[in-house]
Amino acid sequence: QLQLVESGGDLVQPGGSLRLSCIVSGSTSNYYYIGWFRQAPGKEREGVSIISMSGVYIDYADSVKGRFTISKDNAKNTVYLEMNSLKPEDTGVYYCAEGLLGKMDSQYYRSWGQGTQVTVSS
Repeated sequence: QLQLVESGGDLVQPGGSLRLSCIVSGSTSNYYYIGWFRQAPGKEREGVSIISMSGVYIDYADSVKGRFTISKDNAKNTVYLEMNSLKPEDTGVYYCAEGLLGKMDSQYYRSWGQGTQVTVSS
């Protein structure tokens, strides 16, 4: 089983940028996809972006396409989420998780980090 730890969340003004990190430890040779999800107060958790272990398969939610970029550094066992042109509606707790399928649906993910808070506000 994997352990995941997120970091990088902060308070940022609209139009600003942040980079989130997800450090993956444990059986790192056996995961298939790492996904980023977010949850705003009073809303359901939603998928933001996913990346395959090989890095070949990448997908984004329509709401973040062109603004967010997911990447991975295998040497550091870390998956990043670069977030640009942030909007107030990007506010929420961001989680990374390990999944078996290349789908942005939380039901397919089995190991989760504790989350990091992103607040976009002036």
